[in-house]
This record gives sequence, C-alpha cells and structure tokens, in this order.
Amino acid sequence: MAYDEVLCTRVLDALADRDDVAERKMFGGWALMLAGNMACGVMGEDLLVRVGREGYEAALDLAHARPMDFTGRPMTGFVIVDAAGIAGDRELQAWVTRGEAFARSLPPKR
Repeated sequence: MAYDEVLCTRVLDALADRDDVAERKMFGGWALMLAGNMACGVMGEDLLVRVGREGYEAALDLAHARPMDFTGRPMTGFVIVDAAGIAGDRELQAWVTRGEAFARSLPPKR
C-alpha cells in the first residue's frame, strides 16, 4: 500500500521537538515510534493513531475517526482518521498529540 509522504513529513514536523523518534514501515504503511512504542502512522492518505484501550471509545466519538479494521475485527486501541480530519495543522497536531501521549504512557523500549 502506498502512503502519503507529504503527510509523513507533516507528522514528523509535529514531533520535531522530540529526539526519540524513529520511522518504521508497518501495516502496509508508515509508522512513527517514540521511545520504541508506536504513536501514529500513515496509511494511504489517512492517519493511524494509537490511542490505547482506555482512549479508544472517546477517540471514535470524534469527527472523521473510525476503527482500524483490516481483517473484519477492529484493533481496539487504534483509530484511523481520514484525510478530512487532519487537513489543517491544528487538527493534525491534536491527533498526533493523542498518539504521543499514549506512547509516552508506556515504558521505553530499547
């Protein structure tokens, strides 16, 4: 699956102040790891955000968010935000911050 490289750059820019960012190809797209934990990624033109089980339902209540579902069974803890929901920098930053907060809640992997 191809992914939007411009969106990848926007996500990286949103986390420019961090020094523990690593890029990885995952789920047929691009993923961003913080201290070894996945925070968010890009699949096609959409943003994948790891929000955790506790933040899952609240994230799904937000506009443009839907479950991450590749196999007919949604992956609880991950949401996909369509391109319309991240068109502006402020909207993108809010979603990236959600993913960053969840990744930061986990112990670092090295």
